Order: sequence, then C-alpha cells, then structure tokens
Amino acid sequence: MTQIVILAAGKGTRMRSALPKVLHTLAGKPFVQHVIDSAHTLSPSKTVVVVGHGGEQVCEVLADTGICFVSQEEQLGTGHAVQQALPEIDDNSPVLILYGDVPLIQRETLEALLEYVNAETMALLTIALEDPTGYGRIIRNYAGQVCAIVEEKDADTDQRDIAEVNTGIMAVTGAHLKSWLPRLSNDNAQGEYYLTDIIEMAVESGVRVQAVHPSAEWEVAGVNNRMQQAELERAYQHQLATEFLEQGLTLLDPNRFDVRGHLQHGSDCIIDINCVFEGDCVLGNNITVGPNCLIKNAKIGDGVRIEANSIIEDAEVAAQATIGPFARLRPGTVLEEGAKIGNFVETKKARIGKGSKVNHLSYIGDAELGDSVNIGAGTITCNYDGVNKSRTEIGDDVFVGSNSALVAPVKIARGATVGAGSVVTKDCNEDQLVVARARQRNMDGWARPTKK
Repeated sequence: MTQIVILAAGKGTRMRSALPKVLHTLAGKPFVQHVIDSAHTLSPSKTVVVVGHGGEQVCEVLADTGICFVSQEEQLGTGHAVQQALPEIDDNSPVLILYGDVPLIQRETLEALLEYVNAETMALLTIALEDPTGYGRIIRNYAGQVCAIVEEKDADTDQRDIAEVNTGIMAVTGAHLKSWLPRLSNDNAQGEYYLTDIIEMAVESGVRVQAVHPSAEWEVAGVNNRMQQAELERAYQHQLATEFLEQGLTLLDPNRFDVRGHLQHGSDCIIDINCVFEGDCVLGNNITVGPNCLIKNAKIGDGVRIEANSIIEDAEVAAQATIGPFARLRPGTVLEEGAKIGNFVETKKARIGKGSKVNHLSYIGDAELGDSVNIGAGTITCNYDGVNKSRTEIGDDVFVGSNSALVAPVKIARGATVGAGSVVTKDCNEDQLVVARARQRNMDGWARPTKK
C-alpha cells in the first residue's frame, strides 16, 4: 500500500511569524492539513510528517490525525529531510513525497504519479512556467527523457532558460529511496543534500523517470511569504466559486465569496457579496443571503432570508425564517419555521418558536420562546447573575412590550402581556397583564438647575 512522506520542517522566515509556516492557513485550514487531507483520500498505509522548526506545535495541531512524526533536527536540505523518514518506510511500498507548504495538490494528480511507480519507473511532477525563476530546471536527454534536475543556483545560462521546472513532488518505491538517499552529497552551492539528485541516480540505475503534470499551476504553488499566501487563497476561492456556479449556486460576485470549510446548498440560492462560510454549513432551497454575512457551522432551511451584515454561528434556522439586517445568532440558537430576528438583535442558546418575532434592538439568551411570541424593541433576558446562567421560558402568544427586562429564572405563561418598560422578576400566569415599573409622577413648578 502507498506510504506518504510530507516535509514540514522549514522555518518559513519570509512569513515573518513565530508560527511554523505549515500551520499558516488557507481557507481557514493549516497548509499541512490540506496536504494530509488530499493524501488520505488515497487510504495510505502510513503517513509520515517530517517536522523541524516549531515541531512541537505541528505535532500538537496534528495530534488527532493518526500520522507518524519524525524530526529533522538540522535543516540540511530536502534529501536530508526524507532520510529521517527512512526507518518508517517499507521497501515494497510506493512512496509519495509531498510538501507541507504546497497545500492544494489534488488527488487526481497523486493518483497519476502512483501509476508509474514500480521497480523500473519512478514519477516526477513537473510544470512549465512562464517565469521559472527560483525553481530547479528539468534536464532532458536527446530522446526527451528526464535525466536530471539542476537547482537554479547551480544552473548555467542555458539551463536557466528552461521553462519546465521541478515541483519537488515525486513518487518512488521505498527500496529505491533506501538505495539512493544514503548516497547523496552536499557538494553544491547551497551546501545541502538535494532530494532532486536521486533523479540522476535513477537514470544511472536504469530506472525511467516519468514526468507527470498537474491540472493547474495553483495546484503546485508553494507558500513562502504573505503575498503568495494571499494569491493562493484567491486562486483557491476562485476555484471553489467556479465549482459552485457550475452546481447552480448564484454568486453575485464570485471574486467576493469565501468558503473556509464545507458548504452544501440546495437549488435557487443567491449569495450576495463578501459572504464568508466557515465550518460545516448546509443551505436548503430558495435561500437568499445578503451582503457581508458570516455563516459558521449552521443549518439553514428552505426559503430563509438573511439580510445584510448578519452573523450566524452554530445555529439552526427552519424554513421561511427571516434574519437581520445586523443580527447575530450565537451558538445554540434554534429558529423555528417562520420566526423573525430583526436588526440589532442578538440570541444565544435560545429557541424561538414558530412565527415568533424579535424585531429589533434586543438580546434573548438562555431562553425558550413558544409560537407567535412578540418581543418588543429593547427587550433583554437578564440571564446572568455574575456567577450562574438561568433560563427564561415564554409561552405561546405572549406579547412583551418594548424596553422590558426579564430577570431569569422566570416563566411567562401562554397569552400573557408584559407592559412596556417592565422589569419582570416573578412568574406570570396565562393571559395576565404584567406591569412592573415605577409609578409615573408629574410635578408642576419644577425649576431646572442652572449653571453657577
């Protein structure tokens, strides 16, 4: 079975960060996690990650992925890095060598490489670039076969004019690696042990080097600085947007759309500009999402309308509900069918019943609202006493007047009405009118204070 070796030991100096380079993110996920996820679609028998700078952090982040870690104490080149993994490699397995800072390698490309791995052939991923600066050049013989790779610092003028370059990604048998890697030399401009030198060894051994090409340049683009990170993010998001458009999702501007996780959608959904989807998001049918919305780990039912500048996180929204603008649904919020959350409303651990309305300027937390409840502007549930959280329970058909405070724990039974400006501290029975506010006093002859 296939084994995977991922090189993730580099410091990433040009990122100018204390965080190891491979832990920087693309679409909300560490570079190296993207590589692991692609590799694991092949169901490998073992995945080995070579760590170095910030190795403890890398191991901690990837602790639950079931992979094997080996350490490269000194960064002496890519060949030296793979040498550290040799004790974990089986002689009889094909080995894919990948890079933790080349996050978008695709399964189809990896499968194409593996097709050529046997005792007589190894596979090398190459690509022709308009500007090959910085890359090792592919040297071919008179028959057009790959015979060597020359790093740019070691290349002469003619070799630097070659457009076909090495991506560093290759597939080779474990037996060949164990034969060739111990013979590497660091007699070069960098003073490093180049993994690419095994290409000449393969040719000398009569092993053919089969060049394989990726589907797109972004697939093999590495990240060495913030600009490259930003460019690759946009390339990846553009690719995702293209796929969603082909699936029938309407994006009013594909260039202003980000998915940082997984997005599942039904038919006839419309997404306006600058919307971000994080984690696992599920959209039903006929959903409209206004501009500048963030939706994270949420399930949205059919016919829901989400107005501009709203945030929905770890929440469930049933069919025909309306949210926003400027609404925030915090974790644990459940909106039943036809519920409405209006502008500048925040909810948390709250179930809002069918057809219930919290239209504006309110906070509903740790609460259970029945059906057809109306919450007036400025109403809050006072759910926290400084130590403990308590719940508010509101029955069906309750009307709460504006600017009311419901001090939990409290229950307001079905059909009750709370007068505007009330501070409710006791339970209310069905169909009661509750007025809990200071008596108004109008005093004649009042003289305003004057400035001395």
